[in-house]
Amino acid sequence: MTRSPLLDMTPTTLDTAEGEAEKLLSGAKANLGFVPNMYTYMANLPGVLGGYLSTYKDFRETAGFTPAEQETVFLTISRVNGCTYCTAAHSMIADKKSGVPADSLAALRGGGDLPDPKLDAVAKFTEAMVISRGNPGKNAVDAFLAAGYGETQVLGVVLAIACKTFSNYVNHLAGTPVDEVFAPYKVA
Repeated sequence: MTRSPLLDMTPTTLDTAEGEAEKLLSGAKANLGFVPNMYTYMANLPGVLGGYLSTYKDFRETAGFTPAEQETVFLTISRVNGCTYCTAAHSMIADKKSGVPADSLAALRGGGDLPDPKLDAVAKFTEAMVISRGNPGKNAVDAFLAAGYGETQVLGVVLAIACKTFSNYVNHLAGTPVDEVFAPYKVA
């Protein structure tokens, strides 16, 4: 599925980038081996790309989730926000790098219950946080805690929502085309 752009944005590429944008895009290429299309739109205001990269790194390193739980959080946020670009990207990461079982990945992409109770608890709490704009109610928080998570993971979901707000919103505005590496996971 291709999303129509809401704003006529010209991407900032490595060939056109200057200053902070060039530094951030060069770092992305060195780290990932390519510059994701999403980054080229975020680089139009380097603070957006810098904020995204900072929150992404902090979530991955400090939120206390396993790689499969991390992808569950990111995929849930992206699905609820309707971000087809991030859903494709995180589906590939979930499948190829983070060890999310195929049945759980299918449920995440479709919004269904996950067969793994821990991943299901992560998905349900994350969705409640996004839908309620951070006010899911005491029962949702208590259910997440009862599933074996703690304050660090609760705040980790907040950090992931901040991160995905950068990416999901820019992708909506730009109508970001899905990179070739993520294409097998495009949302139909």
